[in-house]
Amino acid sequence: MDHAADAYRTDLMTITRFVLNEQSKYPESRGDFSILLSHIVLGCKFVCSAVNKAGLAKLIGLAGETNVQGEEQKKLDVLSNEVFVKALVSSGRTCILVSEEDEEATFVEHSKRGKYCVVFDPLDGSSNIDCGVSIGTIFGIYLVKDGAEPTVGDVLKPGKNMVAAGYCMYGSSCTLVLSSGSGVNGFTLDPSLGEFILTHPDIRIPKKGKIYSVNEGNAKNWDEPTRKYVERCKFPQDGSSPKSLRYIGSMVADVHRTLLYGGIFMYPADKKSPNGKLRVLYEVFPMSFLMEQAGGQAFTGNIRALDLVPTKIHQRSPVFLGSYDDVEEIKALYAAQEGKA
Repeated sequence: MDHAADAYRTDLMTITRFVLNEQSKYPESRGDFSILLSHIVLGCKFVCSAVNKAGLAKLIGLAGETNVQGEEQKKLDVLSNEVFVKALVSSGRTCILVSEEDEEATFVEHSKRGKYCVVFDPLDGSSNIDCGVSIGTIFGIYLVKDGAEPTVGDVLKPGKNMVAAGYCMYGSSCTLVLSSGSGVNGFTLDPSLGEFILTHPDIRIPKKGKIYSVNEGNAKNWDEPTRKYVERCKFPQDGSSPKSLRYIGSMVADVHRTLLYGGIFMYPADKKSPNGKLRVLYEVFPMSFLMEQAGGQAFTGNIRALDLVPTKIHQRSPVFLGSYDDVEEIKALYAAQEGKA
């Protein structure tokens, strides 16, 4: 292959071109979603750049503040939050923003208001920054009724009402995974072009996987179905090979691996966190949306994750998500326990 010629290829599918192609399928579209997405992409590029030079720029370390979750904020968390709030407001296409870092929802002023609500975790897994583990941004997008004055109720909707969701992972490469309700596609940032290029078209999660992902340090606090399921992963009764354990502790990295290779990612409720640990709006919902769009499932231990109706913007929930057959197995264990009750 002529690599010199390859450097000037014009047939590369950039994320901008991809979104415009998708938009052309809907003649009534005014391009608002494309504009909103381009601002999210810009925010991801900015954060990617900041993450890459965090050590040099002294952005690593604590900012000296505590966020609404009671977690100490990293300097990079604060910066990422500011970047996304400004990018989303300046798009002129948003009316409500919900960020993990802000206690209250942000209502966009009238002159810059649009019809979308965006829920996001600006920098998920930030406790891993110092050791070079992949971290990321997670986002979900809702549409508000035309002409209505926006309220917090507009984002306290089930995840199945989302019109799009995605995450951007900052690791060995910068990868943006996106779904607007018709499949899942992955784009990788080409630093020489400054563009996200389509590298993972139509991602489909394997129906069954060989990996389970859970924080085993919490095992003594687990409920019976989770304990039984992990036991089966390690000591299968059907003569199959045991599943491999992979747990990074950065949700974006763990879910990304699960999406590509199959298996199951679990953050169950336990005695220590009876309501689970992950936030519904900007962690559980976007990742569950992507999993279902890729042919997998997401379950809370009670119901389909996307059917959950949140009552608070920072509400938490347990979640089991991944390959269809693997999630079916944990659902059966919960159903059996309910049958005994």
